[in-house]
Amino acid sequence: MGTICNMGAEIGATTSVFPFNDRMYEYLAATKRTAIGDFARDYAKELRQDEGAEYDQLIEINLSELEPHINGPFTPDLATPISKFSEAVQANNWPEDLKVGLIGSCTNSSYEDMDRAASIARDALKHGIKAKAAFVVTPGSEQIRATIARDGQLETFEEFGGVVLANACGPCIGQWDRRDVKKGTPNSILSSYNRNFTGRNDGNPATHSFVTSPDLVVALSIAGSLHFNPLTDKLKDKDGNEFMLAPPGGASLPSRGYDPGDNTYQAPPANRSSVTVKVAPTSDRLQILQPFNAWDGKDALDMPILIKAQGKTTTDHISMAGPWLKYRGHLDNISNNMLIGAINEANGEANKIKNFTTSEWDAVPAVARDYKAKGIKWVVIGDWNYGEGSSREHAALEPRHLGGLAIITRSFARIHETNLKKQGMLPLTFADPADYDKVKPEDKVDLLCTELAVGKPMTLRVHPKDGETFDIKLNHTFNEPQIEWFKNGSALNTMAKQNS
Repeated sequence: MGTICNMGAEIGATTSVFPFNDRMYEYLAATKRTAIGDFARDYAKELRQDEGAEYDQLIEINLSELEPHINGPFTPDLATPISKFSEAVQANNWPEDLKVGLIGSCTNSSYEDMDRAASIARDALKHGIKAKAAFVVTPGSEQIRATIARDGQLETFEEFGGVVLANACGPCIGQWDRRDVKKGTPNSILSSYNRNFTGRNDGNPATHSFVTSPDLVVALSIAGSLHFNPLTDKLKDKDGNEFMLAPPGGASLPSRGYDPGDNTYQAPPANRSSVTVKVAPTSDRLQILQPFNAWDGKDALDMPILIKAQGKTTTDHISMAGPWLKYRGHLDNISNNMLIGAINEANGEANKIKNFTTSEWDAVPAVARDYKAKGIKWVVIGDWNYGEGSSREHAALEPRHLGGLAIITRSFARIHETNLKKQGMLPLTFADPADYDKVKPEDKVDLLCTELAVGKPMTLRVHPKDGETFDIKLNHTFNEPQIEWFKNGSALNTMAKQNS
């Protein structure tokens, strides 16, 4: 049983359940992956629902009635249709002037995205106007950068008033030296990036960050206002005459093929046995990784709860980006940002938890380091969809490095759950999500690690500060190879063991 989604220009019009169309094939061919396209074509005909299959839910979407949405601020799951967005801006007192529009990043910078965005910019230039808001372009790859430089879209963006950044993460993960507003000043930015959590893009928690398509980013950048709806509203040209932006258009693939751009790949030497990586021990930016310890084969007893995180705990809360990324090659230094954004249920504050050995309140990383120095393993209790956001390895590396054993939540974001497994940690979920409320921040817990087996639950034994001990059932998604990761201390340890 599952869900089937029918989409068409009119309700009732459907596409095949598992389509593999010519456009997909053409893209794979254009990016030198024809073999994958051939394979998919061969097997697509086998992917269909069983005759007479019944579904839990039928969703019918009338594509002719869809309209663009803008998500945010501060979260990607607050969606408002463009027809209602101006009203929402006013009702919520969001800063109405658009300070910066940003397009690109790894999520929305395909050739078609860039071509459509450039078509809107060219339309504005034809009427003698440019972007009112600051405009920033981040190509998603060297191939896209080189191709749109060759085909003229980059030149259009620059003429439009845009600043073209390097094809890297950039402002999407806080690598943005923003200087047009002071930290703490409320303002609005609009991007086609993949996340818009508080303070993520520019380190300013007062920045109202919204996400949408590149099309809307360019259109609203021309107006410089969150009240502009390009589907219904008019602009004024250089002579004061009103006009409406033409609908965007763009080629899905470059007619001359992709330009691979500059090849900066440096191949390793054929004989690697003589290669030694030297890192100065005084470096605060680079550090040689040391293997994590293997599991001792025992149940973990009398562990403290480092923090019981309340509400949304994204990878930005677990391992903040921005200035911290200068330490991404130094695990010990970057671990000083571990969980500093998570809200502690005990006091409703971020980065302030109680050290049970000293009864003093301190920063999360400081308490974790103290426990580790004293040989005390610890766990984290998390809420729904723990680890949502970027697939940031450091969000799993840091708790492992600072002595954590398990992250126990109502549910996980899929990629973060796997990242934790790879680092030899135990991502576990409450079999009954309501059990999250039964565990208190000051409780001690036992985790019966010897019960870890494919498809079988584990036991969390809770020792309340005041009250009788009780057991909670925990679920997991470990398969046999992943259990070996835990036993050996990490996936990397397992690979080393297999290759020794």
